[in-house]
Amino acid sequence: MKQAHSSVQMRHTPLHATHVACGGKMVDFAGWSMPLHYGSQIAEHNAVRQQAGMFDVSHMTIVDIDGPRARALLARLLANDVGRLGETGQALYGLFLNEAGGIIDDLIVYRREGGYRAVVNAATRTTVLDWIAAHNDEGAEVAERQLAMIAVQGPEAIGRFASATGWADLEGLAAFSAVERKGWMVARTGYTGEDGVEVLLPDGEAVALWQGLQAAGVQPAGLGARDTLRLEAGLNLYGQDMDQSTNPLVSNLAWTIAWTPEARGFIGRQALEAARAAGVQEKLTGLVLEQRGVLRAGQNVLTGQGEGVVTSGIFSPTLGYSIALARLPRSATGECQVEIRGKLLSARIVKPPFVRGGKKIFE
Repeated sequence: MKQAHSSVQMRHTPLHATHVACGGKMVDFAGWSMPLHYGSQIAEHNAVRQQAGMFDVSHMTIVDIDGPRARALLARLLANDVGRLGETGQALYGLFLNEAGGIIDDLIVYRREGGYRAVVNAATRTTVLDWIAAHNDEGAEVAERQLAMIAVQGPEAIGRFASATGWADLEGLAAFSAVERKGWMVARTGYTGEDGVEVLLPDGEAVALWQGLQAAGVQPAGLGARDTLRLEAGLNLYGQDMDQSTNPLVSNLAWTIAWTPEARGFIGRQALEAARAAGVQEKLTGLVLEQRGVLRAGQNVLTGQGEGVVTSGIFSPTLGYSIALARLPRSATGECQVEIRGKLLSARIVKPPFVRGGKKIFE
């Protein structure tokens, strides 16, 4: 991420001035001026793991797909099946694929009255909007929404959000479900591996919510902590762990493909069926570094079954050593070596996630 400079093209969220006033170190992220941290990335990470933290994710792209043809459009675009969303408020995680089965983006789709809401990545905004428009033969009503979005995450997130807002009935809200009231959508989703909510609300109400959460003891957190938290949770980052050159079968995302009903011809299905029949040769899995050092994207990995590459790597604040996601030969297991600054360091292949509930969970 590059240091942000004054630019007419740099986009600001409704909370930008609040981040600056809180001492946020602002950086350029996908054309948005966003906080990297507010002084200590590790303190922000630990606050989310142990209590509660909040992230401004208003840079995300929010698209409403409505009308009687909305479901037909998403049935074609999404590898997962929106037909599984039986009730208003239910949500699922899924992928838009190209014809070759490559991943255009990962997103969450919520069922709403009369249609659906999709939340997609900021960096893929133009690509996704163009892709939807190019395939909207069904005539669904598609509209990008200008809403702020705040993620409140951590074991105490629900209680502190309730204290700040009066939303006292969220304990019973199921994971991957949402409720809407007075222009707010509150969803029990997140990108940290912790409990919590993501709140979509009008731009003009974002600062008051942020300040109310801060008064309730919720720690502001930036992009740095968001990255270490998601990697400890074994969650992919678009553009690093997956992109249009990789398919779900080699990205630890085969579980997001709804193969049935067989008649649903989603884009990329034929390519995935061919790849599955031919035999998948790679996998995205976890690495733990067993010596001093830090795993980083792009480092070569040597296994007994051939070479691979680190796609995302960090020093884990929770575990106290370095972890990574890496694309490796499918049959690779056990010990391996990673090339770091010209030296081969010992590492171990493990199955992610690495951390759940603030504790190590891999063997």
